[in-house]
Amino acid sequence: MRSTTHSDRVYVVTGADSGIGARVAELLTERGARVIRCGLGDEAEVHADLARPDGRALLVDAVRALAPDGVDGLALVAGVGVPSALSVRVNYFGTIAVLEGLRPLLAASAAPRVVAVSSASALSAGDDALVETLLRGDEPGAIGVADRLVAAGRGGAIYRSTKIALNRWVRRHAGDDEWAGRGILLNAVAPGIVATETAMSTVLASEEQAKVVATALPQPLGMPGPVEPVAEQIAWLLTPASAFTTGQILFVDGGADAVLRGERPYADGVRYGPLAVARMLFWSAVARMKGRPRRRLGSTGHGTSPRR
Repeated sequence: MRSTTHSDRVYVVTGADSGIGARVAELLTERGARVIRCGLGDEAEVHADLARPDGRALLVDAVRALAPDGVDGLALVAGVGVPSALSVRVNYFGTIAVLEGLRPLLAASAAPRVVAVSSASALSAGDDALVETLLRGDEPGAIGVADRLVAAGRGGAIYRSTKIALNRWVRRHAGDDEWAGRGILLNAVAPGIVATETAMSTVLASEEQAKVVATALPQPLGMPGPVEPVAEQIAWLLTPASAFTTGQILFVDGGADAVLRGERPYADGVRYGPLAVARMLFWSAVARMKGRPRRRLGSTGHGTSPRR
């Protein structure tokens, strides 16, 4: 029997004409959703080039026309892995433009969800200057940094830097009033190396290259991994059942995160600033005062009245 988890919901999927995006669109459709497929191929309902500002605007306008009453979720899968400024334009600025442009349509949903596709490559160090320029929203500046990295023979850092910045953007904004405050859940899925056509023809194109990748990104569950589990995790995060989960980077990477980072992300507790500590002390004191039993006038506090 067909699952009805996504019945009567409307989703936008970017990068829906190949790889992970295509499988996500198929799963959502099979499970009862209306899916607006966005991409560059013939299968796309909305043809838009996210490398260009006018392409990003075209996508947002087209979705508004196709779903004027709102959308229930976005699966932002579109991305490129080339060592050039094209990765900057598509992976980061294209994704953020769609996110922000479609936020008003998401706010019309009773259970709005956003899943951006990151990458386990973000576990490796990126270029700090590029990451910071991306997070400032300076597209011309980020393109300039990327061009300089290419000229210096460091173009390989560009792709993972865009994904590091995307992860940080999600963590930075998921709790904001305009996202969590409106009930819009914002998460990311970070796949490892999975068996897409792109991966098989690039990073896994030769035995030698595959060994380089396996050393940089060890996946105990196998290299390459299957596409299906990644698509399933994205699909689940789009359901109403994923409520109360936001700001998370879910690594669907065959164990690479656990191998490379171990317990480090969980080794240290949160360090609160002076203002937060003062607030906690104040409200703890208020709570204690409210919790004390009130004494009646003339009472000794021991359950008996004083002798007269």
